[in-house]
Amino acid sequence: MNANRTLATAARVLRQLRHDPRSIALMLLVPCLMLFLLRYVFDGSPGTFDNIGASLLGIFPLITMFLVTSIATLRERTSGTLERLLAMPLGKADLIAGYALAFGLVAVLQSVLATGLAVWFLGLDVIGSPWLLLLVALLDALLGTALGLFVSAFAASEFQAVQFMPAVIFPQILLCGLFTPRDRMALALEAISNVLPMSYAVDGMNEVLRHPDMTTAFVRDALVVAGCTVLVLGLGAATLRRRTA
Repeated sequence: MNANRTLATAARVLRQLRHDPRSIALMLLVPCLMLFLLRYVFDGSPGTFDNIGASLLGIFPLITMFLVTSIATLRERTSGTLERLLAMPLGKADLIAGYALAFGLVAVLQSVLATGLAVWFLGLDVIGSPWLLLLVALLDALLGTALGLFVSAFAASEFQAVQFMPAVIFPQILLCGLFTPRDRMALALEAISNVLPMSYAVDGMNEVLRHPDMTTAFVRDALVVAGCTVLVLGLGAATLRRRTA
């Protein structure tokens, strides 16, 4: 992997995003809007928002980054841009790393906006440091980026890319512990949830919600999410195709 080629790829993706206001709005504003709506859905019971708001602060960025990244990467391949790029001295790892870097920078801004809104405007009651909350939100957004890059290799159209959401994202939402503690699930479902990265993202958010200091469990959860992100990016580079069949 070449650093100059990776940075050039990231710069090209950011230039394209600059001319796509709808994608920028989806990535930056939709998670904030969902948190805003959620806060006032539970206006009569703010404790409920405190219980689930931190978890959703990680889930919403993951979903939006998954959607935008998978569709944007697929569009590059169907338009022939990806094939022309890979015909140049540009490796798959350079390309995937460039995309990850570009969308990662957007993920930083997205996470800052969503965390700031939840903690300082919507009054999310967090015992731990908001910076740790921001860290997990950022890791979740990066995980969504990595998953989007990975699944785009298996889609033949933008519609198919969106169809991967029920298969990749929805099961993780159901099994991550958002609706019920994972240890109260059926044993088979608990075992599945133990290997899903979103479960550790939610656990990490809950650690910040309940503990004033960084805990060993928080470090473990953050490392698992980060490790899954790196693993999925590697799989994305290995499965990247030049064109859509």
